[in-house]
Amino acid sequence: MSTADDALDALVRTTFEVAGVLTRIGGEHDLSLTQLRVLGILRDRRARITELAAYLGLDKSTMSGLIDRAQRRGLLTRGKNPYDGRVVEVYMTPAGLELAKRVEDDIRRALAPATGRLDPEQLDQLADLLDVVSARLSRTHAVAGPTAAR
Repeated sequence: MSTADDALDALVRTTFEVAGVLTRIGGEHDLSLTQLRVLGILRDRRARITELAAYLGLDKSTMSGLIDRAQRRGLLTRGKNPYDGRVVEVYMTPAGLELAKRVEDDIRRALAPATGRLDPEQLDQLADLLDVVSARLSRTHAVAGPTAAR
């Protein structure tokens, strides 16, 4: 196997393992993996439903249904963009922010055994390499993430 094959295999294995952790933790909080992703995206920004749908690879009606369910749970709400009143955005409620923080803490604890033995330099290298891979994937698939910041 080549070095590129080894790297790809490690990336895929790690992705499956992390997705398993996220799926388990999401389930503990009655959240699907997609709902967990929505909370992760919106924890520090507002976004249009169409932006979320494009970023997650979903159609607008599916995304609207996900937002409706989260809104009924009190996790998300819709509101006018403060700079353009014609634009409706989705954002976290205080309850949603609280849940997102609990989920983040659970994820941090669950992944600590995998990252806790890395020294600060290794953690920096890992973060940098994952950022490069993520950026290249985003460009390859021409998927723009939500842009509207609070």
